Amino acid sequence: MIDSLCDQAGGQRVAVACFYFDFAAQEQSSSSVLGALLKQLVVGLGEVPREMALVYKERKSSLGGLRPRHCDIVRMLQAASFQKPTFICIDALDECAPEHLAKLLGSLNQILQKAPGTRIFVTGRPHIRQEIERRLAGRVTSLLISTKRDDIVRYLRTRLAEDTTPAAMDSSLEAGILKKIPEDVSEMYVEAPALGKLLYLKRPLIDTNLDSY
Repeated sequence: MIDSLCDQAGGQRVAVACFYFDFAAQEQSSSSVLGALLKQLVVGLGEVPREMALVYKERKSSLGGLRPRHCDIVRMLQAASFQKPTFICIDALDECAPEHLAKLLGSLNQILQKAPGTRIFVTGRPHIRQEIERRLAGRVTSLLISTKRDDIVRYLRTRLAEDTTPAAMDSSLEAGILKKIPEDVSEMYVEAPALGKLLYLKRPLIDTNLDSY
């Protein structure tokens, strides 16, 4: 989806920024997430907005130079997103530490209020749905997605074809893999639908045809 947005954004006044939460990462605070998004958006700007330049100047002159505070990053993101239609994509939001989630969602809400041309696309497991809807009240449309057997089989065939030790694989083992793994995954999703993912979109729904802007 990100590749599709970037491809269609080529040559147009559209910005795309993305972030992926990794449960194994030691520090993915709300400030670090927003900072990563800001860095991507700034790279695509032809000129740094005045608001961003002022924040940078203020922090640089304080005690020999200080890192931007969380509120500073939010202000700069608001300024960057206001310049052009902006897509912000955040994957695996359920991996965000609980102590950072509320602050991150609140900051995204502030960005949406100041930059109405911004669209936010978020994925996460269903248990964070209530928190998202509470923090982004009236701005959320959700869609449940889950795996399909054909997709799993297609993925497994691709990985098996790329195996660097083909001598260790015979037709019987390959058939067992293609049968067992899709069955186990399918059962997992039937018995525990909460393991699926939800897509959360700021209204209106993302239109991948950027000409609609």
